[in-house]
Amino acid sequence: MENDLPYLKQFDTAIIVNACGSTIEDYVELAKVLNTLDIDGVELNLSCPNVKAGCLAFGTSYEGVKEVTSQVRKVLDKPLIVKLTPNVTDITAPALGAQDAGADGVSLINTLLGMSIDIHKRRPHLANNTGGLSGPCVKPVGVRMVYQVAQKVNIPILGLGGIVTGEDAIEYMLAGATAVSVGTGNFITPDTAIKVVEGIENYMKQYNIQDVNEIVGAVQMN
Repeated sequence: MENDLPYLKQFDTAIIVNACGSTIEDYVELAKVLNTLDIDGVELNLSCPNVKAGCLAFGTSYEGVKEVTSQVRKVLDKPLIVKLTPNVTDITAPALGAQDAGADGVSLINTLLGMSIDIHKRRPHLANNTGGLSGPCVKPVGVRMVYQVAQKVNIPILGLGGIVTGEDAIEYMLAGATAVSVGTGNFITPDTAIKVVEGIENYMKQYNIQDVNEIVGAVQMN
């Protein structure tokens, strides 16, 4: 609020705040504050594997997602996106929980829970022992989960996880994502998002696609 928002307001772009917490009360109080800001929306992070006693538990079931989302929805008038964890058996259940609680959209996937061990010290590399695995290696899981969720919900899906090229983005859109997001790719090459946009445009020209929405959910399963 004090530093980032004034800086971001210099640019002609939508501002969506990612919000996380350790309890439902945390989410609600944070949502009340965010509701007073000049922002365009809130992404409710129900999957933060880097927090020891964090929100991971909220995002693993229909009931958990529905409860926290519904409580936030009561105090938040702005567009609400719920970010889901891939560390579940059935990704469609949490997605339905978000939809039924009034979310305007869902984003997936967040990072996969991973672990790395220093074989010489025989201790995990990360101070938290486990952490989020991101980057191109998670894309096939993300694409599969976006496809599964697209078959179950009627709200928009923000697809993310391993997108570094236009082709990656097209995969997510064909699976059912109505928008895509670039995260880790930005740390590899700062202009990744620009290259992704250019890649999407080139794909549309190649196949004479006039409206990018024609791509969404257009995969033809074998």
